[in-house]
Amino acid sequence: MQNKLKELRAEQGFSQQKLADLLGVSRQTIISIEKGKFDPSLPLAFDLARTFNCSIEDIFTPDRLD
Repeated sequence: MQNKLKELRAEQGFSQQKLADLLGVSRQTIISIEKGKFDPSLPLAFDLARTFNCSIEDIFTPDRLD
């Protein structure tokens, strides 16, 4: 899954650690999501959307199945 987490985080001026603290996850979790190595759980995806005041679809887009 592709995501715009890094861009949204930068727009808000959040460090990876600050975002992790806000969400109650590790900094490594944020790094892994940003790099596309980890897809968040649905509750975490909702928390991210609330944090950035947007929809989940504004952050995450599924990989295409060609």
